[in-house]
Amino acid sequence: MPGEVWFALGLTLFAGLSTGIGSAIAFYTKKTNETFLSAALGFSAGVMIYVSLVEIFPKAKDALFTEFGNYSKAYLITTIAFFAGMALIALIDKLVPEAENPHEIHDVSEICDQECEEQKKKKALLRMGVFSALAIAIHNFPEGLATFMSAINDPTLGISIAIAIAIHNIPEGISVSVPVYYATGSKKKAFGYSFLSGLAEPVGALIGYFLLRSILSEALFGIVFAAVAGIMVYISLDELLPTAEKYGKHHVAITGLIAGMVVMAISLVIFA
Repeated sequence: MPGEVWFALGLTLFAGLSTGIGSAIAFYTKKTNETFLSAALGFSAGVMIYVSLVEIFPKAKDALFTEFGNYSKAYLITTIAFFAGMALIALIDKLVPEAENPHEIHDVSEICDQECEEQKKKKALLRMGVFSALAIAIHNFPEGLATFMSAINDPTLGISIAIAIAIHNIPEGISVSVPVYYATGSKKKAFGYSFLSGLAEPVGALIGYFLLRSILSEALFGIVFAAVAGIMVYISLDELLPTAEKYGKHHVAITGLIAGMVVMAISLVIFA
């Protein structure tokens, strides 16, 4: 594979395996730093929303214009693909049972207080952890494709997106490792489930690359890129911001959101 493909795959691997950081937080802290986590999630959402609407959407439109030579047609296809991406991730979200949905993230101490006191609930905890891992793996497929495609087209943009996705994967790692750890008493098993759920991102990237590389064109790139923008905006609005609000105060999350947009804007100006 070309060097840029290895670079994009490495970024995707980094983003996906950050679920392991969530495991470490769950194991080695009595309580997560919720203010920091809230700000970090808001920051991640700001980066993803800004870059999707300001950078990725226009790139997709330009690619389609290059292919078709018609601005109105390019804009229409880009818009349809953008909302199709939202619909895809919403459908995936809908198919995941609410109890195991990674969007329903619990505080570490809350899970323990509710579930860890009684021996008979260990099986339910283990099931929750396993299904959370499966649910996160499903969600990570399109995220992996988003990071990979972005890095292939623009390495600087790919790095920004990889960092944003890595931040929001941390609480997902917590949601997998905590119930498995308290059900089995094994940090190794808890970390293993969390690690495997994160591997879905580079797997999704590789599958996307091998399926699409033979038919890759400006038109296909534009459509995929627009869909990626829709996926990232949906994840930010449906997952990152609500979770940031849950972990901390409203203004902490919003401050993080604005900071993420500012940092992303500055980086785009610098590397323009």
